[in-house]
Order: sequence, then C-alpha cells, then structure tokens
Amino acid sequence: QMDIIDIEDDVIDAEILAAMAVNHEHFQAALKMVNPSVLRSTVVEVPNVKWADIGGLEDVKKQLIEMVQWPFEHPEIFLKYGQKPSRGVLFFGPPGCGKTLLAKAVANESSANFISIKGPELLTMWFGESEANVREVFDKARTAAPCILFFDELDSIAKARGGGAGDAGGAGDRVMNQLLTEMDGVTAQKLVFFIGATNRPDILDPALMRPGRLDSLIYIGLPDFEARIGIIKACLRKSPVDPEVDYEYLADRMEGFSGADIAGVCKSAAKMCIRQAIAGERRAWEAKEAKKKAAADEGKEYESDGEEVVPEEV
Repeated sequence: QMDIIDIEDDVIDAEILAAMAVNHEHFQAALKMVNPSVLRSTVVEVPNVKWADIGGLEDVKKQLIEMVQWPFEHPEIFLKYGQKPSRGVLFFGPPGCGKTLLAKAVANESSANFISIKGPELLTMWFGESEANVREVFDKARTAAPCILFFDELDSIAKARGGGAGDAGGAGDRVMNQLLTEMDGVTAQKLVFFIGATNRPDILDPALMRPGRLDSLIYIGLPDFEARIGIIKACLRKSPVDPEVDYEYLADRMEGFSGADIAGVCKSAAKMCIRQAIAGERRAWEAKEAKKKAAADEGKEYESDGEEVVPEEV
C-alpha cells in the first residue's frame, strides 16, 4: 500500500506522477460529494402545516381541496368520469397574506412531497444554466411524486416574452420557454402539481395562464374582519389565553394588517407573556433563596448566643 502523499509539502517522484490517472472510480466518488448547485438548497419535504394552522381563507381552502387534494386522494374517480386533474394554479396578491402557508398546507393534507423554489434562485449569468436549473427542479419534482412544486416570485422568471429591454441575449425568453416545456411535460400520471405565487400577475407571460398550465388564478388579499379573528385564534391555539381576551376588538384594531402582520403581533404578545413568566419565576427563586439565607443567618446567630462563656483568668 502506497504511503499518503502531501501534495503541497512532499516532493513527488516522476515515476509516481507518470502512473497517476483519473479513473471512473474517482468520478463516482466525486459525484457522491457534489450536488448540482440549484439543488443544494432544494429540499424535498412533507410540511407540518395543516388547514387548522391557517385562519380565514375558507373559500380558497375549499378550492384547493377540490383542485389538488381530491385528485391526489381519488385519482380513480377522475379517471372514471374522464376528467383530467388541474396541473397548476397561480396565487397572486400582496405579500404576507398566506400564499406559502396555503401551498404547504395543501401538500401536507394531500400527503404529498413539497418543493419550494424562489424564482431568482434559478437565474445565473452563465449561458444555458438557468434553463438547466428549471429542468432539474422539475426532474426532482417528478422523481418525488406525488409532489407540490411551489414557485415563489414567479414573475422573476416568467415575464412576458419579447420585452427585449435589459434581457441579454434573450435569456429571459429562453427560461420562459423552458418553463412552459416542463409544465407541458407534467402529465396526470406524474402527480406533480404546480403552484406559482406573485405580487405582479400583470407582467406574467399570457401563455402561462392558458388552460392546461395554470388552470386557475386565486387572489389572496388582506384578511377581512372574520378572517382576522380566525388568524388570531389560529396563531394562539397552542397558547394559554385569558378568557377575557376580546378577539373582536383585536381584529377591529388590526384592520389593514396582513396575515403575517397579525402573526407577528400574536408572537410579540406571547413573548411578553414568556418574559413576565420567567421574571416571576426568578423573583420567586430569589425570594426563596433570600428566605433560606435569612434562616441560615438566624441559626448561626442562635448558635453564637448559646456558646458557653469561660471566665477570664485572674
């Protein structure tokens, strides 16, 4: 067996250098250590978000159950009636209103895998690599089927083609073409459902919206009064809440808040409660320790007073 050689410090004999060659085993070992760059941060998961975790949006939940959950759970019924399940849906609306949570919840409730990608993550400066990244993500989704493929910030890679301005060499058009090709390649048998999310549906390529690709557009806006109450209750359902808390008053005060804003308020309130509880425990512990110390000091004093006094020698 050949000794280990330190390439930086050791002098390597010419004979050893001549005998060195990269072989198939080296490539096999290297492939195990290196993942495609786009997939390093792409995790296939089954989310733990449930419908009960999302306050409000009852109509949207119902649509997603019929559009996504039923085809995953009852494909034979769709086959019996000769209907092809939807392939995709577009969520649009202001940020922080629950688009990502809805995508995770429908994946969980459908017992499907979940892949979440932000559009800008797929874009690179190298020719052809952005298209390859789109292809790899869809390949991974097909391998992980049944799978929900969630594209956040879809407008970053799906702008209307032919704009030209600021698009070096038509890279944006090529990425868009690749995206359409991959979406058309997802058949009902593959059990892959595409969910796109954007704040700017007006700049998306019209070809993306045709039936067979994104079959439905669902607006997810700011929560109304009843939805705000539902969100507050959903955020605090695992927390001990004082019966005197007035949910209607809170919902009224939070008009214009997004779901994320309301969740932030609930989290801040819970943190204040935790802070007070910990401070109370510390005060109780300090009082207990002070009491123990006082008792110990009193005992020492008593022992000191009870000691036998020896008269001084004359």
